Amino acid sequence: MADLSVLDLVPITAGGDAAEALRNSLDLARHAERLGYTRYWLAEHHNMPGVASAATAVVIAHIAGGTNRIRVGSGGIMLSNHAPLVIAEQFGTLAALHPGRIDLGVGRAPGADQMTVRALRRTMDPDPDAFPRDVIELMAYFRPAQADQRVQAVPGAGLDVPVWILGSSTYGAQLAAALGLPYAFAAHFAPADLDAALAIYRSRFKPSEALAKPYVMVAMNIVAAETDAEAFHLFTSLQQAFFNLRIGRPAPLPPPLPWGVGPDHPAAAGLFAEVLARSIVGGPETVRAGLHALIARTGADEIMATAGVFDHHKRLRSFEIAASAAHDVRAAAEGWEPARGALVS
Repeated sequence: MADLSVLDLVPITAGGDAAEALRNSLDLARHAERLGYTRYWLAEHHNMPGVASAATAVVIAHIAGGTNRIRVGSGGIMLSNHAPLVIAEQFGTLAALHPGRIDLGVGRAPGADQMTVRALRRTMDPDPDAFPRDVIELMAYFRPAQADQRVQAVPGAGLDVPVWILGSSTYGAQLAAALGLPYAFAAHFAPADLDAALAIYRSRFKPSEALAKPYVMVAMNIVAAETDAEAFHLFTSLQQAFFNLRIGRPAPLPPPLPWGVGPDHPAAAGLFAEVLARSIVGGPETVRAGLHALIARTGADEIMATAGVFDHHKRLRSFEIAASAAHDVRAAAEGWEPARGALVS
């Protein structure tokens, strides 16, 4: 049975602010730790009114400092925005403060629009080898420093900071396989290439010092409630948020609607059919079936759940129901038959 983890975008809700979002995330992390979740990851996004995790390493320090056992990391750091040495120093510092608990997931997308990328003082390098070079340089900074090494990550050199490759296409799968690194696929917003990416990663994987065999994580929207109807109601917040982003009007996470979000805009039909099509939304039984179906389909070693739920207490409850469902799937792994209608279509 796959492990279960949390991906947190630190959502700023309509009428709320970043301080509230950060407090809520720490509360959720403590809740996830009590429930037995494996890890808690934060994502780098910039110039997003509904996301409070732009300074990702700082937020990781906030979460790790307020918890005791759960692994904390990035899902991910967008390496195109940063010099590898800076990231090695940041995560080396985190690993020195919280030994054995820090993960570093990296991706190649900027996590921002082009104007924001320029404001970050970065340029999008068209060289397809830029990201692999940056990953290799980053990993080198975590190796024990050599006597003649002129540039070192301090802290960082010699520390155990697992590096993951994140992706939403087959590109990241190829790189993770070539470098022998664990691979996390972002099916929560780009499910189309999930099957192809996992097939490429597993078939081309080369064992490395970091990893002897492939390790797959699948990130998925999982919104759970006491009933299917309530869960679909809560899910309308995420639908609205994705729709706002698609039309170029990102905003704080809106409250749920009393009715479903219909495809009354040209962008909506494709969005709901393609981007959110594989989300797991429902009551306990539906979530159990959805988790089983996802694991059976992907063979994932780990599922990373994310839930864009407006009400904080209902968000806590969503992760509680998901944890219980995962426990049940684990206990009944042999011969379990998923219920119909487990996935949003």
